[in-house]
Amino acid sequence: MVLSGTLAVTAVPWAAGDSDSQLLAASARSVPDAKGAAKEAKVRAPEDVLRDRLLQDLRAKDPGVALTELQRAVEGRPSLAKHCMSIAKTLGKAAVDKYGPTRAHRFSRPVCDTSFASGVAQFS
Repeated sequence: MVLSGTLAVTAVPWAAGDSDSQLLAASARSVPDAKGAAKEAKVRAPEDVLRDRLLQDLRAKDPGVALTELQRAVEGRPSLAKHCMSIAKTLGKAAVDKYGPTRAHRFSRPVCDTSFASGVAQFS
């Protein structure tokens, strides 16, 4: 029988008593700063994590890859739909920064209406 639940451990010592070698568990709400004092951990919203990942994809590959991933993410997690337009617009700006306005427009797709194209036009 397998039980699941919230992990109650905040740190796991991997070396014999060496506090520098502790790894924080996923459920930790605070992290130690350089002096060992507890500091509140920043929790990032799913749409911010998605936006950052898509911007990395756009920079490493091309806007078409990022737009396809955006569409898949919204289909897989409908709660992200309300953020789709702003993310697509951000991708449009990043495409202009990387390719210039004329070439960036070539990557436009009907993801989140015309938000990518709007972002390209706004930042051209």
